[in-house]
Amino acid sequence: MRIALALGSGGARGYTHIGVLDELHARGHEVVAISGTSMGAVIGGLEAAGRLQDYTDWVGTLRQTDVLRLLDPAFTGPGVFWGQRVMERVAAILDGARIEELPIPFTAVATDLTHSREVWFQRGSVVTAMRASIGIPSVFTPVVVGGRLLADGGLLNPVPVDALLGAPADRTVAVSLSGRRANEQTSTRPVTAAAETEGMLGELTERLRSVLDSDTLRGVRQWWAARFTEVDEPAPRDFDFEALPKGLRTSDVVSLSLETAEQLITRFRMAASPPDVLVEFPQDIASTFDFHRANELVARGREKAAQVFDAAGL
Repeated sequence: MRIALALGSGGARGYTHIGVLDELHARGHEVVAISGTSMGAVIGGLEAAGRLQDYTDWVGTLRQTDVLRLLDPAFTGPGVFWGQRVMERVAAILDGARIEELPIPFTAVATDLTHSREVWFQRGSVVTAMRASIGIPSVFTPVVVGGRLLADGGLLNPVPVDALLGAPADRTVAVSLSGRRANEQTSTRPVTAAAETEGMLGELTERLRSVLDSDTLRGVRQWWAARFTEVDEPAPRDFDFEALPKGLRTSDVVSLSLETAEQLITRFRMAASPPDVLVEFPQDIASTFDFHRANELVARGREKAAQVFDAAGL
């Protein structure tokens, strides 16, 4: 069966994409088109280039200390890390591959921060498209391509099913890494009506634009700086706040914030462009930054894919 495959964003949870692909191949299906956002763009691009096994062999050897060595702090940049070291390793595996020359049609999705719109890479360097797509705000620095300031595609399109419209496929399979956490109660509010979806999506897009607006962000930073330098902070006892969870790190807050936004956006986008088959992983299957858990997550990806494909008759 011919499969069009949309791979979603979600940091290290994206290793599960490899397991899903393994299960598709084991069942004899042919992947005829791939779209990907963020980590989904990395895995999708490598698969489209026929180099995914080389990448899988490499990441399967990574320990937590190895992952830390791959991080390159951006002390003077608009992010915590440049992302150069890890992408150099990926570039070596891809060996100069270009999107228009790949054996499988491929689309990588990034976000244009200046114009608050998504950008689809369907030509040019594969590794450039990947790097643009993985620019998690405040974690990896954004990049400039074609005069556009680009960041993580998951900001606007976490699971780019719509990029596969027109693909010569029998089924469209989407892999979402933004499922509800295992201990989270399922919402009783359905998302079915197209008109309602379009209205909510339009409202959400406007909110995202306001967040991405540079003047707004600059104003918040100026207000915050003035508050800490010019105003005496009230003692904690003057507020009714409870104690923060022990061990809560900045990276945890960033990760949880991104996951919250991704879950909401994914819900609306998938309602507007539903796939034939959805493989969904809960957000707490792994942290966004658990890149040392490749082997475990690949195995869990294949296990989940087998369950979903059996139920779907795929």
